[in-house]
Amino acid sequence: MEKVYIFCDGGCRGNQFDENIGGFGAVLQYNDHVEELSGTRHNTTNNIMELTSCIMALRYLPKRPLSVEIIMDSSYVISGINEWVSTWLDNGWVTAKKKPVENRILWEELLELIFLIKDIKFIKCKGHADNDGNNRADYLANKAMDELDRSDYKAYNETNK
Repeated sequence: MEKVYIFCDGGCRGNQFDENIGGFGAVLQYNDHVEELSGTRHNTTNNIMELTSCIMALRYLPKRPLSVEIIMDSSYVISGINEWVSTWLDNGWVTAKKKPVENRILWEELLELIFLIKDIKFIKCKGHADNDGNNRADYLANKAMDELDRSDYKAYNETNK
């Protein structure tokens, strides 16, 4: 079975504010082939961008039996998939603190994509360290945010001439 390594990262500049810029990056490696994905979004959160990086990478995969390792530095996504999600499902998408699970729609989409893959593992790595794939995914997310920020600046200047 073909093994695919996916390095994912997401981020949000101004995460605590209503007006912000988020981005994601993903690096897919299989055999000698590498694909890179990235994207941006206004007014989001870091956690949404982390989930989005996984979702977009898994959507990109061909529909055939694969063995997949998703490597990322997001404790939120790794713990969510490896520890919390089964309890959320058992409790009707309610957390241990009896609150609705945040980003439920994204979690449900991620689960649907996971169920299509025969063998999948989510592995935590240290962020901004010596993992080249994770560093590249981080670079792609930041580059996407830079590009959106520049296009916003250009649009603002043209509107206010």
